[in-house]
Amino acid sequence: QVQLVESGGGLVQAGGSLRLSCAASGRTFSSSAMAWFRQAPGKEREFVATISGSGRSTNYAEALLGRFTISRDNVKNTVSLQMNGLKPEDTAVYFCAAGAFFTGAESDYSYWGQGTQVTVSS
Repeated sequence: QVQLVESGGGLVQAGGSLRLSCAASGRTFSSSAMAWFRQAPGKEREFVATISGSGRSTNYAEALLGRFTISRDNVKNTVSLQMNGLKPEDTAVYFCAAGAFFTGAESDYSYWGQGTQVTVSS
């Protein structure tokens, strides 16, 4: 069983930065792929970024390349999402997820956090 708790969301002006964190409990953290997804109002949840268990491999939604960076600390059992150059369209609830496979598919992630709200004002 893995429990995930996100933090770091908030209100930021366009062009600003935020760093989201996800604290994970459970013995299998270092072997789990971790990912961030987001869900904007009225839209389906979408893939943001994923990182392999070792942290050596990452993958991003193409539209977010260069602005978002995912990282993890397998000692502290945390995964982070650094978001720069934020735009109003980045406004969404951001979810942390853990799974056995390094993919961008929502269905491959078994454990989910409760989400943290990110609001970007114009």
